[in-house]
Formats: sequence, C-alpha cells, structure tokens
Amino acid sequence: MTIEIILVFFILLAALVLFFTGWVRMDIVALLVLGTLAITGLVSPAEALSGFSNPAVVTVWAMFILSASLYQTGVARIIGRQVLNLAGTSEWRMIFVIMLTSGLLSAVMNNIGVAALMLPVVMDIARSTNRAPSRLLMPLAYGCLLGGLTTLIGTPPNLLVSFALQDADLIPFELFDFTPVGMGVMLGGIIFISLVGRHFLPHKDVAKNGIKKGKKALPASYDLEQRTFLIRVKPGSELDGKTLAESRLRAALGINVLSVKREGGGTMLDPGPDTIIRGKDKLFVQGRYDAIKALSEWKILLPEQSGFIPDEGKLSELSFFEAKIGEKSPLIGHFTAGRHVLKQINLNIIALKRGKIISGHTLKRTELQPGDVLLLHGPEDEIQKNVEGRHFESFSRIPANELMKLYKLHEALFIMEIKEDSELFGSAIAETQLGEAFGLNVLGILRSGDKLIMPKPGEKFEPGDRLLVQGNIKDLPLLQGLMEIDLPEEQAPAAQSLETGEIIMAEVVLAPRSLLAGKTLREINFRKKYGVTVLAIWREGRAYRTNLHNIQLRFGEALLLYGKRDKLELMGSDNDFILLTDTMSQPFRTHKALTAVIVMLGILIPVLLGIIPLAISAVIGIALMVLTGCLKMEEAYRAIEWRSVFLIAGLLPLGFAMEQTGAAALMAEQVVEIFGRFGPWGVIAGLYLLTLISTLAIPPAALVVIMSPVALQAAAGFDFSPYTIMMAISIAAAASFLSPISHPANLLVMGPGGYKFSDYIKLGLPLSLVVMIIAMVLLPIFWPL
Repeated sequence: MTIEIILVFFILLAALVLFFTGWVRMDIVALLVLGTLAITGLVSPAEALSGFSNPAVVTVWAMFILSASLYQTGVARIIGRQVLNLAGTSEWRMIFVIMLTSGLLSAVMNNIGVAALMLPVVMDIARSTNRAPSRLLMPLAYGCLLGGLTTLIGTPPNLLVSFALQDADLIPFELFDFTPVGMGVMLGGIIFISLVGRHFLPHKDVAKNGIKKGKKALPASYDLEQRTFLIRVKPGSELDGKTLAESRLRAALGINVLSVKREGGGTMLDPGPDTIIRGKDKLFVQGRYDAIKALSEWKILLPEQSGFIPDEGKLSELSFFEAKIGEKSPLIGHFTAGRHVLKQINLNIIALKRGKIISGHTLKRTELQPGDVLLLHGPEDEIQKNVEGRHFESFSRIPANELMKLYKLHEALFIMEIKEDSELFGSAIAETQLGEAFGLNVLGILRSGDKLIMPKPGEKFEPGDRLLVQGNIKDLPLLQGLMEIDLPEEQAPAAQSLETGEIIMAEVVLAPRSLLAGKTLREINFRKKYGVTVLAIWREGRAYRTNLHNIQLRFGEALLLYGKRDKLELMGSDNDFILLTDTMSQPFRTHKALTAVIVMLGILIPVLLGIIPLAISAVIGIALMVLTGCLKMEEAYRAIEWRSVFLIAGLLPLGFAMEQTGAAALMAEQVVEIFGRFGPWGVIAGLYLLTLISTLAIPPAALVVIMSPVALQAAAGFDFSPYTIMMAISIAAAASFLSPISHPANLLVMGPGGYKFSDYIKLGLPLSLVVMIIAMVLLPIFWPL
C-alpha cells in the first residue's frame, strides 16, 4: 500500500466521520476534501477544481432550474390535481394514486420540488376525507423518491453514474435506460405500500389530531387549549394605557395575546403590538398558567422598605469582579447581555465600562469590543474558567466601596420576597423570560435574618427567602403591574372562537431551500416581519406551545400560525415557507404552462436523438424558459440547491484520486474477496447493501461519487458489465427510505405528518428490502452481465 493510497483512505475516512457525526456541514466537508486533495498533491489544482465544470454538476443544477420552471407555471399542479381526482376515499386507492402521481412527476422534475408542490394538495385531501395526514404524507415522499429512479434526469445519482461511465471512456446511460428497471421498482414499491406497507404507518387518532372537515380542528391538533386561559387587567394597573408591546407580556412572560375583550364592548381578535390595553380588559392568552400564577406570590420592596440596607459591609459578602475582553475573545461582536454571551460565561453581567463610560441598562444593545471591562457577579472559579477559555484576558476582584462609588450599584437594588410556594417561584423564573426582559440579576439570598448568602448554581429557593435583585428601578412599576395580573375563575373561550372569515389559523413548513433554518423567531423578528403569531411548533411527534421565540427553526417541523388571512396568503408566496393549505398557496403562471411543456420537450428530444449533450441542452432550456417568461432569473438562482452542487463538485476530485492512486482498485479487491464467493451477483448485492446502509447518514449524491470508482474496478476485476453494477448502486443510493435525514423529501413531511424517526425505519426498512429484491430480479433481465 503506497503513501498516496494511505492519504486517500485517511481523507475518505475523515469525510465519512464528519458525514456521520454532522459536526461540520456536508458541503463544507466536500470543500475541505477538495482543498486537502490539492494541497497533498493527490490531484492537480486543475483536477481539484474540475468538478465545478463537470457536465454532471452542470446538468444537476440545470435540472433544478428546469424543474422550477414546471413548478412556477403550474404544470405539475395541473397534472397532479387532475390525477388526484381519481383517488376516491378508500385508503389504499388514495395512497396508490398519490404515489403514482408524485412518482411520474418526479421522472422529469426534481423530487424535492414535487414533494413541496404536492404537500398542500395532499394535506387538503386528508382534511376533506377525514383522514390523518400521517397516513398519506410518507407515501408521498417515498413516491417522489421511487419516481426519480425511472429516468436519467429523475435524480442526481442517476446522472452521476452516467457521467462516471463517460469519464471511464464507456458509453453513458441514455435518458430512458433506467426506465425498465426503475418503472418496475416504482410500481412494485407503490403496490407494496398501498396493500401492505400502509399498515406500518402511524395511525393518529383523528379527533385528537383534529383532521376534520374544515380547518376549525387545528387548535385540537396542537392541544392549544392546554396552554390557553384568561387574564384580567386590574383598573389603575401600570399596564392600563400601555400598548401590548410596552407591556412586555410576550417578552417577559412568554405569552401570546390572542384576543382582547373590552369591558362593555366587543372582542378584538389577533391584536397587534400597538393595541392599547385598558383596565378591566380580559385578554385571552396562550402561555404557562402556573408560571403566571406564580407572579402573584412575589412581592417587591425597595431596600428601605425591607429593612435591609445594602451598605459596603453587606455587599462585601458577595463576589464581584472586573474582567477585561481581550483582542481574541470569542465574545467580541456579540451583544453584552445577549443569550449567546450569558450562556458562554455562565455569570451575571452587571455593567460594562468602556473608557470612562459605564453602561448598565443598555447592555442588550451594546456589542462587545476589545478592551471592554465587564462588572461580573458569580463564583471565582467560573471567572477563572472563562480566562482559561480566552473569553477574558484578565480579571480582578472589586471591593465593595468601588461598587458603591464607581458603579452606584446600591441605587439599582431591590428585594423580592417569596411567600409560600418556592418551587413555583423557581419554575416561574425558568418558564418565563422575566429576568431577561427586565435585565434582572439575583445577587444574593437573605435567609435567617439579614445574612446575605451567595446563590450557588442550581440552588433552590425556600419559602420566606428574600432575594437581593439588581435591575432598573424605573422598571419596577411595570414589573409590579405584571405581578398584579388577575386570573379570573371563568371558563376561557374555546380556541375555535378565535377564527373568523378574515382571521384564521394555518400551518406552514420551512421550504427545502429556506434561509431561516437554524434561526430563532426572535432573530427573525417574526411577528413584526410577517404580521402573524406563531402559536405552536410541531417537532418530532409533539407540539411545543410556550417560549417559542428562543427555539431554533428546523427543516421538517410544522408551525401553527394565527393572523389575518391576507397576511397568511402573502406567506404562501414567500420562498421560505410552504403553506399546508392548497387554496392559500402561491399563484402560478398557468398561462405559460403550455410554453413550459413545449420548451421541455424541445430540450429532451435532441438528447434522445443524440444530437446535443444533456448538459448543453439543459442550459439552453434555462435560457428559453427565462426568455419566454416561464421563469424569472431570480427564481432560477434560488431554485438551485447550492449545497448539493458544492457537495458533488467538492467530492468528484476524491473519486479521481481514488481511481488514480489505486485506492478504488484496493477497495474493489476487498469487496470481491468478501462477496466474490457468491459470484458476480453477490458482489453487486454486497455493494448495493453497503450503499443502502450508508444512506442513513451520507447524502445519495456523495455516496455515488465515492462508490462509482469502486464499482467500476469491481466490474473490471470480475470481468462483468459495469452497467449493471452502476445502475444497482444508483438505485440503492437514490432509494433513501431509512430515515428523515436520508433525503430532504423525507424531512419535508416529518412535521406535517407528526412522524418520529422510528416511523421511517418501520416502513422504510421493508420497502428498501422490497426495492432491492425487485431490482435484483429485473437487472439481469434488462442489463445482463
């Protein structure tokens, strides 16, 4: 084994580890592989960059755009609606028609686009037939994947194996070479799920999940009534006359105000942040009742009212430090009192000193800079950890007299008394954002008289404790107003009463190419940007209904929204979301549908006749789609799945290196040695299984790039046709049924269907075995060795 082969295996192993662990984004892994191959000299710089001009990569991004043209002109929607009218009401027939429709569309369109297009249609079918979406959405995703197997352009793995053959000086696959085997696999998979596999699908209780005729059952789907209740604003309260935004009800208590009922007046649904609160108003809210109730158990006192005077002697019992931000601190550029900084340092930030200027109440809006000095409160060992972690350059303990003289700390202190239920107090602190919204820091506990105790991390409060709290004294009246919120005994109205003709609830999911994944609702400024309220997020089989603004959004989860119909319809045309209601989805350019079909035929016919290469024909097709008005150029750029493009282009040089260094031949020898005893079909079946299992963590396109040189060497070593084994690994890679992360189409239906990870295994595993068996039967018929 040469040093070059060892280097290739090391790079391959490192890439696989990163793919499986998810520590680094997959497209970044591919770029690191590209750079490492060039630096080590395993490939030349030109070969390292050749992936970006490779015809396979060009064809992949071109097909993304052409697929978007069929989407934007409504061609696929028109066909889908017409065919789905034949679905009837029996479950097996509905599944069969949904899978067949999505499969046929995926033969010429990107399967992620087909899944996104059909999702709201299938959701409407589920509602109108009184059926749980979980019975239909996974078949929709699997139908898209099966349909991609039927043509050369149906899925990137098919294109990649074809171009791999061409690079090996072999005749590449033509447009319909996959059709005999792929169509057989697709029909077999559809029949299996329709008749047998559907019994493995989760069967949600229809009443519990609210899939009834109409949309009034959405609140039941998310169990909204478990988190909705009434609160009443007392006359003369500090909240009287303030807007909802000024009241900090959402920011401090984590509650959404869904409606406002005026004393002697009507009810205002979906009140905006500028809605003014009046005394005796009854607010129908969503949040945690127990956390709000805990507020009534708190009592705020100024130090002189409590009998505790925070003089130098008292404050000296606590630990305060000044810490300097170094030039290379990872905290630089982050907001001083932001969640990121507080989570990183695990200390209370009291104030910031920048030169001669000291800030205490504007920390949330102040970004940290090198040389800033923070006044911190907490254990000394935590400070030391931060110095070791390079968050701080240096630190020093600050005496009590400087706290009083320099920082005027005694002017920002007050006492909070805990009455009976200390556990409820602790949960209220955890479940609300009171401390964050008002910038409160618990500095000490007064227990057993006037003895001031430094609170330890995770310390539980006791009944009778008095807490020494630092905050803005000017905020105390508003804080007192929140604590005086009344909880009337009367029954809260049903969540369905929140909807009218113009104000409704609707579900959305993140679109496959959304830029919002990984961001929180707070970071997006969701309410202000879209004008609607997020009531719940459905994630991994359960609904989250409180403290949503700090939850990072993920692909595959559903959001329940509440607001005006026109605002929600506007979201239907937003590229970041897919509305799960067909009637509210974005309008299509249906007047251009015939033009798009003609252009698409004009692209494919020359390819079939062998006149123009597929990559060139596809690029010309893009220009024609834009020139004829079927697609805008901005939509074309957005349609490209850039992660896939960079993933494929970055890994193609790895395939070259595996082939040139002999690493692929060595791997093929091992495969032949293990499976060769079962003959050529044993080798093919072995590579198929290896590829299939790897789809649990490795993207199909990446798998094909890695496995293609091994398959070609195995075919050469065993002296059988490479076409059979290349088609086998393409089918194995593209048939990614085993997990939601195996393919974006699987992830897209996870939230709306309420699926768990295990649900994909229950149906995906037997379906994968059925597909493998059918493929192993059909391959020797149509592609004999």
